[in-house]
Amino acid sequence: MQQKSCSCSGKPTDAAILAEVQKLASQYKGQPDKLIQVLKEVQAMVGFNAIPKDVGVTIAFAVGIPVKNVYDVVSFYAMFTDNCRGKYVIRICKSAPCHVKGAQEVMDAISEEIGIGFGETTADCKFTLETCECLGICAESPAMMVNDDVYSNLTPAKAKEIIKAY
Repeated sequence: MQQKSCSCSGKPTDAAILAEVQKLASQYKGQPDKLIQVLKEVQAMVGFNAIPKDVGVTIAFAVGIPVKNVYDVVSFYAMFTDNCRGKYVIRICKSAPCHVKGAQEVMDAISEEIGIGFGETTADCKFTLETCECLGICAESPAMMVNDDVYSNLTPAKAKEIIKAY
């Protein structure tokens, strides 16, 4: 995944934020089965669209699990990443039903609209463009998500208008 220069990449996380992460994650000490919940709460609490390494280490120590376990989960689930993401994460479904109904044209239109390719983040850290396997609304394909908002029955023009609203 290529990463454009984004202000949130490569900087250590502020000590006050790490203290908040430690406090939150400590509530789950000895409960490794709650790791996904911890990661979701941390992202919501501190407004990260990523789990930077120092945050992952803080979570691991607070919960009492190996750091590797944190990053196994972070690397497996699309809702998590250790790479900087923009404020708005655009995920476009690339499954067969979406593909057949024109997802590639929608992808190209969005890429053109925001000026980046897939797997990239805009220099201002506003948008990250990704693909995903399925959004579960195949009957209304092609589809995309912007953060938690789902959009369906897309055309290239409709997709561009949605992105402009952000």
